[in-house]
Amino acid sequence: MAIAKAERLMNLALCLLGTRRPLTKRELRSSIEAYVESFGKGDDGGHDESFNRMFERDKDDLRELGLVIETVEGLDGDIGYLARRDSNRLPPITLDAEEAAALGLAAKIWQQARLAGAASGALQKLRAAGMPLASGDDAVDAPHSALEPRIPAHEAAFEPLMLACRDRRPVTFDYRKSNAAHPERRQVEPWILECWRGHWYLAGWDRDRHAERVFRLSRITGKVRSRQGAFTAPVPDHVTVRETVEVWAGETATGTARIRLRAGHGYPLRARALTVRELGDGWDELEIPNGRGLDAWLVEFGPDVVVLEPAELRADVIDRLRAVAKG
Repeated sequence: MAIAKAERLMNLALCLLGTRRPLTKRELRSSIEAYVESFGKGDDGGHDESFNRMFERDKDDLRELGLVIETVEGLDGDIGYLARRDSNRLPPITLDAEEAAALGLAAKIWQQARLAGAASGALQKLRAAGMPLASGDDAVDAPHSALEPRIPAHEAAFEPLMLACRDRRPVTFDYRKSNAAHPERRQVEPWILECWRGHWYLAGWDRDRHAERVFRLSRITGKVRSRQGAFTAPVPDHVTVRETVEVWAGETATGTARIRLRAGHGYPLRARALTVRELGDGWDELEIPNGRGLDAWLVEFGPDVVVLEPAELRADVIDRLRAVAKG
């Protein structure tokens, strides 16, 4: 069925690109074999409604793929369609070595997302046009081949949220905060997705809280469901996802904290440690930057972390752990 639809869309696109005058629905119906087989040529007026629905869907699909289709009203009042070649021709693509390398590296980022196929296809087209993009064995000799970026996108919520951000569609999902045992339903107008330190975050407008919020995708449970309707809040020109997450994760430090950390655990904490001292018995003592949100981050390490000081941070972590234990 997918092949049949692709062939039908291709034939429709060729008809619209190959004509010098607008073609009416009746003319397209009688010219494209898939339409004739499904609905006849339309001489008897049968299947008109079914054909009209399919034709409108096909036309919308071609437009979404980037084909510019013009609608022209003739002198007799009939509506015709055509796709002018000059309107559907891209200017020559020229890339210098740095730009070509950046494109090649960017395409590798999406190997674990649905964009992988589109990225691979785009690179193949650019190579066919003579662009200097390294691939396969050729990548070994490329000047930037030592760079191998990877941005994982394992979360099931990534793809529906990416599409919702693109299409500006509100969504709902169940979200479990770091200090909560059970998730709660959130209604969000998604703005942007951003990856920070191996985790994906969504920034958007929380309708229930009437404020901007940032959500970590790994804490979204269940399905992300799209909702009808327009956004109720304006989308800002610049969304500071990374800066917000840094503050919440204690990256914007206002002091230091001392913690005990189980040996062989908590590598993100060790990477930020100012000092590390072995205590023996399988524990180390670390001094780490302390800022807003550090308590929520430390709770994620569970029994592998014990806060020594300051007392306020220790109390906040204990309160969060008790809230999780109570459910």
